[in-house]
Amino acid sequence: MKINVNSVKFKVDTKLDTLIRDKVEKLSSHYDNIVSSDVTLKLDNANTVENKIVEIKVAIRGNDLFSKKQSKTFEEALDNATDALKKQLIKHKEKIKKI
Repeated sequence: MKINVNSVKFKVDTKLDTLIRDKVEKLSSHYDNIVSSDVTLKLDNANTVENKIVEIKVAIRGNDLFSKKQSKTFEEALDNATDALKKQLIKHKEKIKKI
C-alpha cells in the first residue's frame, strides 16, 4: 500500500512520520484491497487546545473512505482517525460479503 504523508505549513518529524505509517499500514489487516492512503496534518488557527487535525483518505477499489479528527496532539487525533477508518473498513467488508 502506498502511503502519502502531507503537512500544511510545517515539517513532520521522523518519529511522527513512522508512527503514522505504522498505524495506517495496520489498516490493511482489516481489508486487503487498500490501494493507497493520504494522510494530511494541519494546525487549526483557533486558540483552543485541540488544534491538531489529522485527515486520512483511504483509496479502495470503487470507493474512498475518509476520516477527519481533531485533538490536543497529532498522536491522539491519529488514533481516533484510524479507529474510525477501521470501523468503516469492517463495515465495507461486511457489505461486500452480503452481495
